Amino acid sequence: MSAPIPAPNPRVRLLNALESLGLQTMRLGADAALESISSGQRTPAEALCELAEAELQAKNDKARAICVSTAHLPFAKRLEDFDFSFQPSLNREEVMELGYLRFVETATNILFVGSPGVGKTHLAAAIALCAAEQRTATYFITCSDLLMKLKAAQLDGTIKAKLDQYARYGVLVIDEVGFLPIDPDSANLFFQLVAKRYERRATIITTNKPLSRWAETFGDPVITNAILDRLLHHSKVFKIIGRSYRTKDIAGLAGEPLGVEGGKEGKQD
Repeated sequence: MSAPIPAPNPRVRLLNALESLGLQTMRLGADAALESISSGQRTPAEALCELAEAELQAKNDKARAICVSTAHLPFAKRLEDFDFSFQPSLNREEVMELGYLRFVETATNILFVGSPGVGKTHLAAAIALCAAEQRTATYFITCSDLLMKLKAAQLDGTIKAKLDQYARYGVLVIDEVGFLPIDPDSANLFFQLVAKRYERRATIITTNKPLSRWAETFGDPVITNAILDRLLHHSKVFKIIGRSYRTKDIAGLAGEPLGVEGGKEGKQD
């Protein structure tokens, strides 16, 4: 009769169990933890606690990275990177407060209104980054891309699933509303999405058009009013009246700072 195969020692059994459970951070730190226990530097409870906390931190970091990568952000700029001195029309404290994400809890919409280049997209993307880093389901998309995807879903019969997908995001950024005219079908789809998110999820909008002129974009005053009614019911509107960052180095060459016209237009809203 052959001798029984000896069982692996406790260290190997521990490493194998951690490997099977997918606890890779704990597995990597197990030897150091066991050594610290043997040397008396830590009690078993202390070593186990440190291993568990390291594993939890690693899983949180991974989940955070996934949220950020799937948010489809155009860049990784932060609110702290914004040059408020260049846009004195903005209240810095009010904008920075958005980084605490209380607007997400209250499903408050954020609208940035201003001429091209004044920093609307920077602010919207920076707030979205804050949300994604806190593991809030976040998505950034331009208005034209959004409507293209919704119309494609309408054509292939998956529009309900597509609207539900966009309605689920805790924070949805719709960038560049108003840059291009919107046909009636697209305006209706935009309304349906806004209605689905109304009082349930926070939406961030950037637009170059004063809200009083949105009917020029959506074509129909009735549907425009229906959209704005839902967007503005619980909202914070930031009107950025200033020059374009993109042209600040050549501003004034024509006798007047570039972007002023857009700022004056913004005052009418």
